Amino acid sequence: MSDNYHWKVFWTVAIALFAMVLDFSIVFLALSSIADEFEVTLRAVTWVAIASSLVMSATMLPLGRVSDITGRKKFHITGMILFVIGALIAFSAQNLEMLIAARVVMALGSAMGQAVVFAIIVGVFPSEQRGKALGMITTIVAIGAAAGPIVAGPVIQEFDWRAIFLVIAVPTIAGIVAASIVLDDLRIGSTAQRVSTKYDWLGAILSAGALSLTILTISNPFAFDWISIEIIGGAVLSVALFASLVWWELRISYPMLNLRFFQNSTFSWSTSTRFLGFLGGSATFFLMPIFIQSFMGYDQRLAGMVIFVGAVGMGLASQFSGRFSDKYGFRPFTFAGISTMIVTNVIFSFFVADTSLWVVSPVLFLNGLGMGMWMAPNMSATLSTVGRGDYGSMSAFLNLIRNVGGVIGQALAAAIIAGIMLSRGVEVQLNELTESTDPAVSEAFLAGWTLTFLVLTGFLVLALFAAFKTKVYTADSTD
Repeated sequence: MSDNYHWKVFWTVAIALFAMVLDFSIVFLALSSIADEFEVTLRAVTWVAIASSLVMSATMLPLGRVSDITGRKKFHITGMILFVIGALIAFSAQNLEMLIAARVVMALGSAMGQAVVFAIIVGVFPSEQRGKALGMITTIVAIGAAAGPIVAGPVIQEFDWRAIFLVIAVPTIAGIVAASIVLDDLRIGSTAQRVSTKYDWLGAILSAGALSLTILTISNPFAFDWISIEIIGGAVLSVALFASLVWWELRISYPMLNLRFFQNSTFSWSTSTRFLGFLGGSATFFLMPIFIQSFMGYDQRLAGMVIFVGAVGMGLASQFSGRFSDKYGFRPFTFAGISTMIVTNVIFSFFVADTSLWVVSPVLFLNGLGMGMWMAPNMSATLSTVGRGDYGSMSAFLNLIRNVGGVIGQALAAAIIAGIMLSRGVEVQLNELTESTDPAVSEAFLAGWTLTFLVLTGFLVLALFAAFKTKVYTADSTD
């Protein structure tokens, strides 16, 4: 293998990952414009985002297993092609239903791409550079997430919301061309000899059903009462589906996800750290735009620049934590990163309407540093416990943990704030906060804001405990 082939592979898949993450962050800012054009409510238009989350969460793990069986190059390219097709359909959508269908196609392609991208990178980099590579790819994720608010505002203002889908499609097409030229299954760690492996269809169906129902129950997009038969029934059925999935996966010889990995304490504690870390931390980038725009009253462009400060912190920290964790291990960076997030979450809880942006920006930067400091080392610790033949399903699993943790954290944050406001008799949409002159509205929102970050801090404390329990895995991880 040439000395720089692994970097050619890195930049090839990084282009696609950037577009997929950009898509997730950019669409949120277009929802109001989409609702206006199609003359639908904001609640209805949120299905543009909800549909993507459901499809990605339901399909990512089953698709990761498919990539292990069929080979990663064509799987990755197929996913990007679907992503572009979905973006072009979204660009030409004539109604909300057509747009939601396009988002489903895009989400399926994105799930395929994200399911395999980490497997490709880890498969092509030498083990002593795994942390460096994962740190670099985490930086790409941070840049993609931060670019959404910065790109969306000017594009929507100068053109319209449809143009954002062309912005997303262009780098993806470049990624398809690059992948066709650069990727070689034998050199990126694909295991062609496993093509005859049986596929766990029942496991795929059970996992898709369990995850979809769990997300629907927690996010509650239909606004059911929290003690209604729909919510209670959804929770009970979700538990039953997960229990059935565990029973089935432990019973068969070709599971979609080998649950026996959880017998390894490093794997169990590191995945727990990941889930709790994203649950406690991901809501920041969901709530902060609402706080800066809807509560503090700043415009979309300035809000995007402030949020970008946090992403810069994440990108910088990902660089040095990934590189140095190869040398010094994952534990110091995981402890430091999650501890920093705990401190910043507590500071966030004290924010008020007239808090200076000169205070908000540095705290966001520190929060981004904390996020970037632990993500790559934690992933490296988890991947050290599995063999190359399982990198595809494990890459999908780790991305699934990130997505589900983030979705649950955001849903929990929204539920707490909305619940506090309703309990005080305040019924104002979050995007209408600046238009209200009633001081009770501000007081209710701040009470919900404070409680939200204190609750999320509790999950980060649990993440820190899980990180403390994660030990260095030293056994040979090859097949």
